[in-house]
Amino acid sequence: MPDGLNILIMGATYGSLLASKLILAGHSCTMVCLPDEADVINSDGLRLRIPVKGRDGLLDVHPTSAPGAGSVSAVGPDQASPSDYDLVVLAMQEPQYRLPGVRDLLARKAASGTPAMSIMNMPPLPYLARLPGIDVNALRDCFADPAVWDEFDPDLMTLASPDPQAFKPPEEPLNLLQVTLPTNFKVAAFANPDHTAMLRRIEADILNVRFDTGNGMVELPVKLKVHQSLYVPLAKWAMLLTGNYRCITPDGPQAIRDAVHGDLEQSAQLYDWVKGVCVGLGADPGDLVPFEKYANAASNLLKPSSAARALYGGAPFIERVDRLVQTLARSRGESHAMLDKTVSLVEDQLAQNRAAPDAA
Repeated sequence: MPDGLNILIMGATYGSLLASKLILAGHSCTMVCLPDEADVINSDGLRLRIPVKGRDGLLDVHPTSAPGAGSVSAVGPDQASPSDYDLVVLAMQEPQYRLPGVRDLLARKAASGTPAMSIMNMPPLPYLARLPGIDVNALRDCFADPAVWDEFDPDLMTLASPDPQAFKPPEEPLNLLQVTLPTNFKVAAFANPDHTAMLRRIEADILNVRFDTGNGMVELPVKLKVHQSLYVPLAKWAMLLTGNYRCITPDGPQAIRDAVHGDLEQSAQLYDWVKGVCVGLGADPGDLVPFEKYANAASNLLKPSSAARALYGGAPFIERVDRLVQTLARSRGESHAMLDKTVSLVEDQLAQNRAAPDAA
């Protein structure tokens, strides 16, 4: 068996889900994170709590303890050298890349020539530049700091649709992630076939993992699925705008389930409209997820989205997929009243947050 890959993951919250899968598959991960997170990861590794088909409750997984597992370590942004790795994974929320230290690390990544895979909800500008017919300059205002992406080579960037849902329980250690929706990461091919071959190797390695529960071997959910189409990762947009961003209401945050199921007919109409925007950009309808499948999954999402929690927690910036899709649609002469309402709600709340005396 060939030696495992060395992978740098920027972000230890959502990034720890993919890292756990990579480690179980025999690859080694370095997590870029805050000092408190780094201390726990370096002393205890990562912990994953995940539902498994056919089992009651959640399965606790300690990835580095499994036979054949890779290793994990954690560092601060100033300690990471992207050129030392086979792949860089962008797993922070988009506004975090504007912060000192992280911004510098991103610049080193751009200069390194190392391929990068984003698992952000917000597609990085270099990935959008790979989509034919899109004027990325018209999208810059949708980003917290678009200049951080200026030196990136689009051919070295790909995007995975972050479909799996997970959170860190506040009462648990910082290295534990709990999965609520164990679906798959769907990643588009790189421009370079050799880089795509690396993704396909990771795909196969994760698929072949079996985990010993003590009562038998099980296949763990959450895979990486490689697709040739650049548009497959855009399937998340309809989910985000129908569920995650509609958690944002004039009265505060609501659960994703309530946002979707409060008015299923209205949700289906918005969902299909966003799918239509993606098809207009070049997606094949078969690249996208039917509303019924998403609505069924959303029925188990009992918490507000991270975007809603951050917005009503006072964040001065959040990821603006809502504004991105609105801008792309308007460039094609299209609009949707529900989306426009959401964008206005977000803009108004962000303005309040930025005007607060303690705004970051």
